[in-house]
Amino acid sequence: MKLKITVFLITLISSISIAQTKTGTIDSDYIINLMPEAKVVIKRSQDYGARLDSLFAIKMNDYQTRVKDFRDKEPEMGELMKKTLIKELTALEQDIKKYQENGTKLMQLKQDELMRPLYKKLNTAIDQVAKENGYTLVLTIGGNQFAYLDENHDITKKVMKKLGVKEPEVKE
Repeated sequence: MKLKITVFLITLISSISIAQTKTGTIDSDYIINLMPEAKVVIKRSQDYGARLDSLFAIKMNDYQTRVKDFRDKEPEMGELMKKTLIKELTALEQDIKKYQENGTKLMQLKQDELMRPLYKKLNTAIDQVAKENGYTLVLTIGGNQFAYLDENHDITKKVMKKLGVKEPEVKE
């Protein structure tokens, strides 16, 4: 008898919890790209990338100048001087390679840092819209594969309205 009651209660609780679940979807990448702040982030990212590129160009010019200078003066140099300069040039070359490898990582870190406030603002709006409309679960549609999505549960436009982001006009 206890087993039957326990099974009945578990079934009842499961059906109640399933019945209370309301799932929505959102295209967060679409919203982020339409936010006015995104243009500022793109500009700052490009400026940062340009600074990294200019520092790299300075390093490369210095390296190329030193290599040319070494080749021009090599016949007149002693063995000790050659070894010392070759060691310096090798170290400089390794520094340039390391700078190239780190450049991509630095760029990604900077972009993440600049995007963080936009995602925080978006998440706050998603939370508000989800609570206002009774959603217990909101899934992002960017990059996910869904067999079926009911557009009635897509909160993208509601979140855009909450953020004050306007949808671009479609020109045919």
